Amino acid sequence: MDFAKVLNAFTAAVETGDGPALAALFTEEGVYHDGFYGAFCGRAAIAEMLEEHFWGAAKDFKWDMLDPAMAGQVGYARYLFSYRSTLPESEGQRVIFDGMACFHFKNGLITEYFEIFEAAVAQAQIGFAAVRIAKFAARKARRLRDMAPTAHLSAVQGPTHD
Repeated sequence: MDFAKVLNAFTAAVETGDGPALAALFTEEGVYHDGFYGAFCGRAAIAEMLEEHFWGAAKDFKWDMLDPAMAGQVGYARYLFSYRSTLPESEGQRVIFDGMACFHFKNGLITEYFEIFEAAVAQAQIGFAAVRIAKFAARKARRLRDMAPTAHLSAVQGPTHD
């Protein structure tokens, strides 16, 4: 599998709003975990996410995948992402942020896509009120805590210093 080729097809589909092209990169039951909108399972949902959510709130996308690396069936890339907002409160505002992408593969198709980025950086550029950004961060924190293994949730006492 040529990871660079997959990254180019992935970003091209997003930049052009081509939902079917993006979905075709995934397995039938593939999952796209979006940092803003959540998880979308299956090709139809992934195509709809791109066309309705991404392109429903923005235009003029640019997505650069940088420093790609593969470890077995998992690919990673640092990225720079930008778009022009079409939301009423930020019409025309260019939003730019960076992040990390993680792709899990099976037979050359994506089974799961995850990303990590500072959503508050993007939301601040859009002009969202601090309260709205805080509510988003609290929801994300709850989801993270809900999926965390017990070892991360239990108190671990570190060394004491006298």
